[in-house]
Amino acid sequence: MLIPSPTSALPCPPEAARPAFDAAFAADIAACRGLLRHGSRSFFAASLLLPRSLRDPASALYAFCRLADDAVDLESGSADAVADLRDRLARVYAGMPRARPADRALAVVVAHFDVPRALPEGLIEGFEWDARGRRYETLAELHDYAARVAGTVGAMMAVLMGARSPEAVARACDLGVAMQLSNIARDVGEDARMGRLYLPRQWLREAGIDPDAWLARPCFTPELGAVVRRLLEAAELLYRRVDAGVALLPLSCRPGINAARFLYRDIGLEVARRGMDSVAARATVAPSRKAWLLMQAVLRLWPARAASALPPLPATRHLVEAVTPAAARAVAVGGLEARAVWLIDLFERLERREQLQYGPPS
Repeated sequence: MLIPSPTSALPCPPEAARPAFDAAFAADIAACRGLLRHGSRSFFAASLLLPRSLRDPASALYAFCRLADDAVDLESGSADAVADLRDRLARVYAGMPRARPADRALAVVVAHFDVPRALPEGLIEGFEWDARGRRYETLAELHDYAARVAGTVGAMMAVLMGARSPEAVARACDLGVAMQLSNIARDVGEDARMGRLYLPRQWLREAGIDPDAWLARPCFTPELGAVVRRLLEAAELLYRRVDAGVALLPLSCRPGINAARFLYRDIGLEVARRGMDSVAARATVAPSRKAWLLMQAVLRLWPARAASALPPLPATRHLVEAVTPAAARAVAVGGLEARAVWLIDLFERLERREQLQYGPPS
C-alpha cells in the first residue's frame, strides 16, 4: 500500500524559521560523513579535497542520496519505499525533516543554497524506475535513467558551488551521467544477481545475446565484453566534455570535482584492465592508484574550456532548465524584446526626422 504524502502541501517555513549551520548541523554532518566513510569510499576520498564550506553540504546531500538508494534496494524496489522517500523529501523542503541526521542536514542545505526541488525529485523518480523494473533498450534511454540517479546529483553539486550557468550545469550533468555509466560497467554481475540489467538491450541483441536469457544465467563472454566496452566508450565521451565544466568552477572547488571524476573514470579503466569482465568480480581501484589520482586532481586545475558551449544531453536538458532561474530567463527574453522595440522605435524616429529635413523619398 502506498504511503500518503500529506506533507506535499506543507508551506515553506518563514525565513527566521529556516535551519542554520550550527552545532546540531555539525553533529548531523559528522554522522553523514561516518556513513560515507564506510559506504561510499570514492566520494569520501574526493570530498577531502573540497573546501570545508562545501564539504559539509556535499556530505549531507550525498548521504541522503546514498541512504535513499539503499532504502529502495533493501526493500527490493518496493513502491512503498519510493512513496516514503517522497514524503521525506516533502518534509525536508517544508523545513520539518524527520529525526534522521541526513534528513535534518539536507533540510539545512536545500534552504541555505536554494536547491531546486525538481533535482532531488528527479533522483527519486530514477529510484521509482528501479522499483518498476524499467528496461533500457538504447543508450539514449539509459541516459534518461542516469540523468535521474546521477545527473541530478551533478546538478545539485553545481548549485552548491554557485555554478548555475547553463554551461556549468550541463557539464556537471555530463559528469554525473558518465560516472553512472562507469558504475553500470563495474556492476554488471552484481546487478544481474539482483535481477537487474542496465546494459542497453539493443546492444546485447546486436552482439548475439538474448537479454532475458543472459539475465537468467549471467556469465562473461567476449560478446558481453564488447558491450561493456561500448558503454565505457560512451562514458569516455562524456568525461572529455567535463574539462570545460571544471574550468567554470571556483578554483577551490576544482580539486574535489577532479578527484571524483578521476576516481570514477578509473573504475571503468580497471574494468578494461580486467578484460571487461565485471561479472566474475567487482573492479576496485587500488589505494596506491587512488593516491596518484588524488595528486593529479590537485595539479590539474586549469583544463580547456573548448566544450563549454556544447548543448546538454537531451536527457539532462530538463535539469539544466530547473537550475537556470525562470525569472532570469524571463528577464533575458524580456530584455531582448525591449531592445528590439527600442531599436525599431529608433529607426522610425530617424526616418521621420529625415523626411522632415529632406522630404519624402521620390
